[in-house]
Amino acid sequence: MIEQFPAVFLWLMILIPLVIGIGLAEVLLLTVRACPLPDEALLRVYTRNGAFTDCYATELPGIFSHAQYVQAFYTTWVFKLERVILKWAVARPSTDDQARQLAQGSIDAFSAWRVESRSENQLLMADFQGRTRSWLMVVPVPGGDKARTRLYFGSAVVPERDSVTGTSTLGFVFSALMGFHKLYSHVLLYAARSRLRSARVA
Repeated sequence: MIEQFPAVFLWLMILIPLVIGIGLAEVLLLTVRACPLPDEALLRVYTRNGAFTDCYATELPGIFSHAQYVQAFYTTWVFKLERVILKWAVARPSTDDQARQLAQGSIDAFSAWRVESRSENQLLMADFQGRTRSWLMVVPVPGGDKARTRLYFGSAVVPERDSVTGTSTLGFVFSALMGFHKLYSHVLLYAARSRLRSARVA
């Protein structure tokens, strides 16, 4: 989500592994899985123009609304860390109350992102530089007394044109940090899942 801000991304590369540890990394890699984009995904439009896209999913017991998911996602400990760094790195402060307003559809800008598109169960955000997109979707998984909710999270990186060769490229920074991007995506979705579960227990 923040590959367009190299300094911010490098800070997270240092901090995230130190915080989650190897044990938790194994758990989240089992809990969150990479998967194809659903046909109805708002992010799918970027698969048709040469952009990089990915998609991750996880499930948890109970029924959760899209607003609950969005608010949980942007107020996890890991995303708060990103928000703090962005506040100082690119002067884009944000608050938990703004995350709640974003989830409810009351505002269309949050930290370094703006809403590009919404639907009943989806949110597509674009960074203020226009290079990346982030996407959140919820889908209920019927099961009677064992109903579950599937959470989706995906990203897109829009290619930029090389001024020398004229070819489209994702850029050196994103290509070099691809491995960490995948781990960070797992961490973000796992943290949102955990926050929703904690809220349900509370």
